[in-house]
Amino acid sequence: MKRPPTISRALAGRLRSAGAAVSGGREAQLVPQARLSGPMPWVIAIMVLLTAIAAAAGLALGNLTARASADLSGGITVQVVNASPQLRARQANDALAALREAPGVTAVRLVPKAEVDALLEPWLGVRSDDPAAADALPVPALIDARLTGAVDAARVAELERRLARVAPDARVDAQAGWLEPVFDAIAALRWLALAGIALLALTTAAAVLLAARTALNSHRETIEIVHMLGGADGQIARIFQRSTAIDAAAGGAVGLVLAVAVIGLLGERFAALGFGLAGAASLGWGDWLMIALVPVAAVVLATLTARATVLRALRRIL
Repeated sequence: MKRPPTISRALAGRLRSAGAAVSGGREAQLVPQARLSGPMPWVIAIMVLLTAIAAAAGLALGNLTARASADLSGGITVQVVNASPQLRARQANDALAALREAPGVTAVRLVPKAEVDALLEPWLGVRSDDPAAADALPVPALIDARLTGAVDAARVAELERRLARVAPDARVDAQAGWLEPVFDAIAALRWLALAGIALLALTTAAAVLLAARTALNSHRETIEIVHMLGGADGQIARIFQRSTAIDAAAGGAVGLVLAVAVIGLLGERFAALGFGLAGAASLGWGDWLMIALVPVAAVVLATLTARATVLRALRRIL
C-alpha cells in the first residue's frame, strides 16, 4: 500500500496560514507585501513624471494657440510703401481716414514712427530715422486696425479696393495669416504630445502586466493552496490589484511632485523670455487640475491591468 506523499513543513505552514486567511476573510495576507522594495513604484513614478510633463506641454501649447488666435482674430495691418516720405505720410493719413469710415472697423491706429523704429532696430542695427538708413531702406507707414468678426480673403479684398482710391500704395494683411504656419506647427506638437501620453499609458500597462505575471509565478504554490481551500479567482485577484494600487499610488505621488517641480522651473524660464507668445503659453488652475489627475489615472490603469492580468492567468493555470 502506497503512503501518501509527505508535505514539507514550509508548505504545511503555508497551508495553515492560507486556510486561516481564507476563513477569516484576510485575503490580503496570502501574498507577502513589500512596499517600494521592487521596481514597480519607481516605474510608475517615471511614467507619471513623463506623462505630466507631456500633458503640461500640450495644455500650454493649446493656451498659446487660443490666446494668440483671440488677439489676432479681426486684426489687420495696412502698410503704405512709398519711397517718398511726403507721399507716404499723405497716403497713410488718407488711408487712416478711409478706414475710420469703413463698415465693420472698430478701431484704427497709426503706428508711431518711434514704435516702428524700435521694432526694426534689432534687425537693421540702425534706426530708420538715421539719414543713411532712410536713404538706403524706406520704412513703410503702418496702420493697425480691428474689425468685427473674423478676417477672410473677401474682407481683405474689399478693404484693398476701398483704400486703392485714396492710397494706391497701401497693402492690407490679415494679422492671423502671418502666424498660420506657426499655428500649424503648434498643432503638430500638440498631436505629438498626445501620442506621447498614449504611448506612456501603454508602457505603464505593459509594465504592470509583466509585474503581475512575475508575482503570480512567484506565489503560484500559495495561490494553488488558496484555490484548493475554496478561494475564488476574484478573491485572489483582489490581493494583487490592492497591492498594485498601493504601489501605483506611492509611485504616482512621487512622480507628480517631481513633475510639478520640473514644470514650474520650465515655466519660469519661458516667462523670463518676455516674448508675447512665450508669455501666452502658461497654465491655469484648470490645467493644473488636469495634471493632478495624471497619477489618479495611472492608479486606475495599473489596478485594472493587474486585475485583468491575474484573472486571465488564473483561468489558464487553475
